Amino acid sequence: MPNHHPSTYDVVIAGAGPVGLFLACELRLAGVSVLVLERAADPRSPLKELPFGMRGLLAPTLEAFDRRDLLNAVKGVQCFNQSTGAAKAASHWMQQPRRPAGHFAGIQFFHENIDIARWLYRLPGPAGFNLTLDMQSLEAVLAERATAMGTEIRRGLGVEGFEQSHDLVIVQCGGESFRARWLVGCDGGRSLVRKAGAFAFIGTNPEFTGYSVEVVLADPDALKPGRTYTATGMYTYAAPGVIAMVEFDGGAAHRTLPLTLDHVQAVLRRVTGLDVTVSALKLATTWTDRAFQATEYRRGRVLLAGDAAHIHSPLGGQGLNLGLGDAMNLGWKLAATIQGHAPVALLDSYAAERRPEGARILDWSRAQVALMRPTPSTRALETIMRDLIATGDGATYFAEKIWNVSLRYDLGSLHPLVGRSVPDFAFLSGPRTGQRLRDGKALLLDFDPGAPLRSIAERWPSRLSYLSGEPNDRLGLSAVLVRPDGFVAWASERVGDDEGLREAATRWIGEGSATFDSFAFQPRQRHGDHVGEDTGEPHPGS
Repeated sequence: MPNHHPSTYDVVIAGAGPVGLFLACELRLAGVSVLVLERAADPRSPLKELPFGMRGLLAPTLEAFDRRDLLNAVKGVQCFNQSTGAAKAASHWMQQPRRPAGHFAGIQFFHENIDIARWLYRLPGPAGFNLTLDMQSLEAVLAERATAMGTEIRRGLGVEGFEQSHDLVIVQCGGESFRARWLVGCDGGRSLVRKAGAFAFIGTNPEFTGYSVEVVLADPDALKPGRTYTATGMYTYAAPGVIAMVEFDGGAAHRTLPLTLDHVQAVLRRVTGLDVTVSALKLATTWTDRAFQATEYRRGRVLLAGDAAHIHSPLGGQGLNLGLGDAMNLGWKLAATIQGHAPVALLDSYAAERRPEGARILDWSRAQVALMRPTPSTRALETIMRDLIATGDGATYFAEKIWNVSLRYDLGSLHPLVGRSVPDFAFLSGPRTGQRLRDGKALLLDFDPGAPLRSIAERWPSRLSYLSGEPNDRLGLSAVLVRPDGFVAWASERVGDDEGLREAATRWIGEGSATFDSFAFQPRQRHGDHVGEDTGEPHPGS
């Protein structure tokens, strides 16, 4: 008989990768008890280190990290700040005189061609648009934060199965079992939680097998640096022996054949069309362009996030960001549900918002594969795409999509800011908007504090912070309601839209206290703009 752990956790998370760890941080911020179970005993792996572990963090992720006071820690370990030579070998584009801002199927676009002024709801801030670091460093930062916040992490103990009832999930791991109110599968593309939970997983089968290898070549100059398309596939070469290559074999070699020196050499020769010789094989892994997504992200008390919910090729480097976005979206909603003050439909909004975003990224990945096929017609199309991406309009479009600055959830509002990431309003004095979201609460920004919005905010004294004052640039707005994840729930250009604010706050925060209703529509005298905490006391003049 298995040993039963005496505690019942609010949430058990399967998987201690970046998604599971960040989700744990979000849940602990709200005071929810969390156990993270990770199959691997050692969090370190050569595949997570440079050069293979290099990942790009994009705008929504950087904003999320800033809003949780993780940005400086993450910037402190980014690859460009490392003094080792590993960063130089990580990618060929890092050695170019013009460092590109990103690529689409290997076609690069450059910073000088991007017109960021077109993104009307973005303000200057510390987050920026992209940042590169290795996966192992990112996991270390998140694990340290999760542990410091009181998360229990058990390594060498993977989820093997579970049973759920209407109010509980019993999670089995080896000879132990754990009781939880909720289980979240963050256990990767081959998720056991997804399979055991009978989640439908549908999509498109692979067209190629991708290889990431580190080798010693008999002639290191035999391959041209950078990305090269060939009659059979594509390869990217970064001296002194880091190679990524794609062979359009329908994914036949992925996890089916041993990655020996002879096999890697044979593939390299087929893909490059050159008689290259591999003298030594240091490291190798395979991947494909298989693109699948769960048809639902929740079944009862079991949820999915990250690669457990969606898989696609690593082209464009958006998979990690997609998973971290899942965690940021889910954490506060699940915590509010556990604490009993969430609106009925709040948890359902997780899948409603994140599934369309996952589907978009999967299609973006598929489009890149279509532009990589080794056919004459595809190479002709590539020429046209290169011309388009080289234009200002083209570079701006691809930067917007790849950096994901255009991310917007459909929250049913016609206001163009609602559903978007809140601009990082800076005030004449006091903290930026991003800094004010670090407590995990919703936030009401009142740029016209003579209006009676403070008293409305007092209906949610423990769940909604109030900030009034004059920002450096208010973007024509009078007030903005921001969800705990930093996305705008309501915005208005006019003073007095109290009913719209009440409806939005009730929808996303829950029912407020009636204690403060008597203050709701009482006008206030204006005693000067201020930036500070809502004290819970009526404003002078109320």
